[in-house]
Formats: sequence, structure tokens, C-alpha cells
Amino acid sequence: MKRLADLPGVIPVFPLPGALLLPRARLPLHIFEPRYLAMLDDALKTDTRLIGMVQPNTTRDEKGLHRIGCAGRVTQFSETEDGRYMVTLSGVSRFRVTQEVEGFTPYRRCEVSWDSFGRDRDSSEADPGFRRKPFLDLLDRYFRARDLSADWDTLRQADDELLLNSLSMLLDFDPEDKQALLEAPTLSTRRETLVTLLEFALRGGEDEGLMQ
Repeated sequence: MKRLADLPGVIPVFPLPGALLLPRARLPLHIFEPRYLAMLDDALKTDTRLIGMVQPNTTRDEKGLHRIGCAGRVTQFSETEDGRYMVTLSGVSRFRVTQEVEGFTPYRRCEVSWDSFGRDRDSSEADPGFRRKPFLDLLDRYFRARDLSADWDTLRQADDELLLNSLSMLLDFDPEDKQALLEAPTLSTRRETLVTLLEFALRGGEDEGLMQ
């Protein structure tokens, strides 16, 4: 699944505001709408089992999508007694939407390009400039300000990529800020964006919008 040739040119997309998936990370999803149950069923019939997570972009069109999303492979799923599914997507690669595909499926599909995201398909990514202690100190201030708890032993032991990507996905930022984290070209720039968002929130910038 890491070779460009293995990745399809058309994938189903799931426009879910605030839901961020990053390469080599995992995103749990609760799927219950009929159109997305159909999407899951069709995805499971393919060799790649890919679903593209993408943020809606309603600035120009109420059905608009951001141009960059991230595709995940369905690696776990279970059905509840009432027909819902608990699904885990494992992030494979970001993609760029080239155009939406018109068709007869109840869910949306897009033609996508994978060309600009070769590093996503590597085994891991490093951040040489990451200074863990100052970062965790900042995170501690953020958690205290919001009365949040954390498993600090796990945070201290997690490798750089897992720590930074997991926080980017889990913290309660606005959808546009999540998009900025997704579009960061490297792990280092994602960490810089994450630090900026945390600092703005601590200074009260959240009330005015973190990214102007």
C-alpha cells in the first residue's frame, strides 16, 4: 500500500468537520448513516479498503470540499446489534482532490492525486528540531487551562511522530485549524503549527478564531 502504483485514482470521501486523519495514525469512526454504511460496504469490497477523510469547505459552495484530505485503510470494524459500525481507519497518505465524480452512489467520490505526498508513504517521519520538555510544558499549561487530564507517562514515552500527530488529531481545534495541521508539509511544520495554536489558545485567541 505504500507504492504510488497501489493507490487508486478515485476514492470515496467522507466529509466530516473537525475529524482529522494523518498518515500512520489511526482514527476511530462511528458510522450509522445509510449512505456511509453503503460507502463502508463498497470500500470493504476493494483491495485497498480506502476511505478519504476530507474537511468540508463552505466558503464558496455549501457542498464544497477542501482540496487536501487524507486516505485511511479500514483496518478494524465491528457491527453493533442495531446495524451501526465501529470502524478504525489507519492513515495511508494525503491526497489532493482534482475533481468530484458524478455517479449513482449515495456517498461522494473524488478523483485524487497522490503525487505531492511521497513522504506520507514512508515508514515514519522525524522532527530533528523537536524539544520535548518545552513542548510538554506548554501542553501542560493548555490542559490545566481547560481542566483536562492526560496520561503523562504515555505522552513522555511516545515517539515524536505519534505524539505530535495524535495531539493534532485529538485536541479540540476549529476545523480550519485542523486543516492547517493536515496541510503542514512536514512533521516539523506541523509541530510549529500545533505550538502556535496552543499559544494562541492560552492567550485567549480562541474566542477570536485561532487562525485568522
